[in-house]
Amino acid sequence: MTSASLLNRLIHAPEIVVMPGVFDAFSAKLAEQAGFPAVQCSGAAISGVHFGRPDYSMISMEEMAACTARIVRSVTVPVMADGDNGFGNAVSTHYTVQAFEAAGAAGINLEDQITPKRCGHLDGKHILDIHEATAKIQAAAEARRDPDFVINARTDALAVEGIDGAVRRGNAYLAAGATMIFVEGVTSRDEISQAVSQINGPVAVNVIEGGKSPHHLTFGELQNLGVARVSLPAALLLSALAGMRTALDRIRADDGTAGLGELLLPFREAHDLIGMRDIEDLEKRYLA
Repeated sequence: MTSASLLNRLIHAPEIVVMPGVFDAFSAKLAEQAGFPAVQCSGAAISGVHFGRPDYSMISMEEMAACTARIVRSVTVPVMADGDNGFGNAVSTHYTVQAFEAAGAAGINLEDQITPKRCGHLDGKHILDIHEATAKIQAAAEARRDPDFVINARTDALAVEGIDGAVRRGNAYLAAGATMIFVEGVTSRDEISQAVSQINGPVAVNVIEGGKSPHHLTFGELQNLGVARVSLPAALLLSALAGMRTALDRIRADDGTAGLGELLLPFREAHDLIGMRDIEDLEKRYLA
């Protein structure tokens, strides 16, 4: 079974699939180690961690695909890529899907914002005309080589056209070949319920801590509402940043690192996480 087929099966299963947002091999490996069945590349996190840039269409398709490929090869679970808005028009979207599929991704997020796009939980978003956005999803669906490669069509219409606009676009994108509809920026149980009941296919949402997400809803409650997938694009990055800031403040205050204790992953475990045991085994086999 291909990774795309596995991800497709997870999306259509009765149980909700929870996908932590990852941004490098370490975060992806930790998510896999924690037992999550699939991971989501976070474009905003990749932009910040790898390039020091905000989520504002500053990273090229080739750069994002290269980062995605490194994440894919670090884990065995399916990896959903972040294709922003296809990095251009429908033709660009066609080649974007081919590039990310070649990078080993099991699926891709494609959104209907204009360029430059921005984080879906920030204000000031602008979206494409529905006909142009639908043509991009059609181009994406026709570009995939594996028919199970997941086209996760994200709409940011909720903040611009309301829930009715999000539903209308979601159904248009499904008709154009999308696998799943990602309704970005949901703020309430009622919005989620309406999206699930009126969109004619699997519905995805995300939870961003500090964003517009209804944080009081558990994954079980989201599953009961009919959500197929929930992504957590910020949780790992924000926790890592907070941990690093705390460690740095403590180092300054303590005049050393002796007091870091519980903040640290054991040294050997960090090396093992990225495969040092395999290197040592190969050294014994070939270099003894």
